[in-house]
Amino acid sequence: MADPRRVEFGDFLRSRREKLTPKTVGLPAGSRRRTAGLRREEVAQLAGIGVDWYIRLEQGRTVSPSVTTIDALARALRLSKTEHAHLKALARDGDRRTFTREIVPPSIRRMIDSLNQPAYITGRRWDVLAWNDAAEQVFAFGQLPERDRNTLLLIMTDKQRRKLYGASWTDIAKGMVAMFRATHDVWAGDPAFAELLTRLRQGSPEFVKWWEAHEIRSTISGRKAMSHPTLGVLNFEHTSFQANDDSALKLVIYTPV
Repeated sequence: MADPRRVEFGDFLRSRREKLTPKTVGLPAGSRRRTAGLRREEVAQLAGIGVDWYIRLEQGRTVSPSVTTIDALARALRLSKTEHAHLKALARDGDRRTFTREIVPPSIRRMIDSLNQPAYITGRRWDVLAWNDAAEQVFAFGQLPERDRNTLLLIMTDKQRRKLYGASWTDIAKGMVAMFRATHDVWAGDPAFAELLTRLRQGSPEFVKWWEAHEIRSTISGRKAMSHPTLGVLNFEHTSFQANDDSALKLVIYTPV
């Protein structure tokens, strides 16, 4: 069977290739172009690699491109820094252990409990693992079954969360899909990630459309406005931090503005 990470690597190459035009990269448009984007041989030419080799990469075959090849592909496909880093991550022989739900150390739990503003901890799969009283007031994580406490699942499939963000829901949700894509691809094929992906596909037509676009985005801070059913209009700045105890753990803090 094909390595799921290599399949995602090839799909990402294809998605970036189809977004470019000959004009964008300084090539003649030519004629009889049946599909949008560059041809495979054009990308190979721009990257300075063999066409057969590029085709094998895009097909997700079990080949190991060098760092030099990855960098050449990134230049040819006009990748952003985030996309370039993602391509490198997929090319590496990563950790093949099966995903297990993380455990939040007591010291981190005590730290978030001491905060007055909403704060919670997520894991690699974006499961919500711990939260404080202020976060419970806003997000009501404690009222949900454990398997549903996942930030992406909630925003994509929960009608109340959609109402919470109002007109900004589309931008927020689409951005989260692009950020989660970067995480998922590294864990492609893992049963826990596959199970989450199935639930997202079944629960949200928007997710299916955005997922197929294979957009990649890094995690960024920002502002969110919410229309809470009991607390009224809420405006927050949100930011996240990685835990030294376990790099998979992420602290998310919402500061009122």
